[in-house]
Amino acid sequence: MPDQDNAVALLQQHVATEVGKAVVGQPELLSQCTVALLCRGHVLLEGVPGLAKTLVVKVLARLLQLDYQRVQATPDLMPADILGGNVANLANGTFSLRRGPIFTDLLLVDEINRMPPRTQAALLEAMEERQVTIEGELHTLRDDFLVFATQNPVEFEGTYPLPEAQLDRFLLKIRVGYPERAAEEAMLAQYQHGENAHDLGRLGLVTLAPALLAAARRQVNAVRVEPQLVSYVAAVVRRTREWPILMLGASPRAALSLLHAAKAMAACEGRDYLLPDDVKAAALPVLRHRLVLKPEADLEGVSADQAITEVLAAVEVPR
Repeated sequence: MPDQDNAVALLQQHVATEVGKAVVGQPELLSQCTVALLCRGHVLLEGVPGLAKTLVVKVLARLLQLDYQRVQATPDLMPADILGGNVANLANGTFSLRRGPIFTDLLLVDEINRMPPRTQAALLEAMEERQVTIEGELHTLRDDFLVFATQNPVEFEGTYPLPEAQLDRFLLKIRVGYPERAAEEAMLAQYQHGENAHDLGRLGLVTLAPALLAAARRQVNAVRVEPQLVSYVAAVVRRTREWPILMLGASPRAALSLLHAAKAMAACEGRDYLLPDDVKAAALPVLRHRLVLKPEADLEGVSADQAITEVLAAVEVPR
């Protein structure tokens, strides 16, 4: 049985070591994906193609011994392509459920903004309640069900913007940037020596016992939060709703997400208590996709990250 007091540290160290066998660099991506796993929260990965977003999710599934399915979003993708449906058995006149890829642990939706709105809506119930309704019948998804969705930040032809209701169901929006020069050179050197990061079977990945992730999640839930820090989280979220350059502020669901992610970040720092710095560290990935800028602010090139930074500076920090 894993030591619950050290479970988060063990998980962090193992993820960094093992994912590093396949992906060079991207430490922020790994740390924030770890936070999402600790919180059982869905993740929106935004970055140009070729930054190992899909590979990181595949390696994490292998490490944690979780089932993994991948959906390639296209403009003609139908809800049944994700959920599945009832199929007739002509031999006996009965129907049986053909389960779609959503019946898994880690679901990677590649280029989610290429999905038509009707198919995007099919994910809403699954992401919020971890259940789906197929032809009027309710089906429960797995306890570890998580969505990792990727999208390209550059708007191309054939893309559909994600509605606010769906964006609000993502715990984190992680911006994935280009690797540092040293990391990119190391990646090229590995390739030159014949290493193939996509051949996971040859990387010698050491899997984790499922009990370790469960223990790490219990450690996160046990992080102490003083009443003044609860008020601080609420104040940050509420201030976004009245900030002059924002047309839409953060929801109560965002406040819950901010508190949970901040607790995970505190645990990742080796503490069993929350600090204001944990809330500040969690604010950008938790809130950036939930805010809508006013048109004039958008035209001036103001970003959601800039608005969040201004809000954090304006809210009094508890002592």
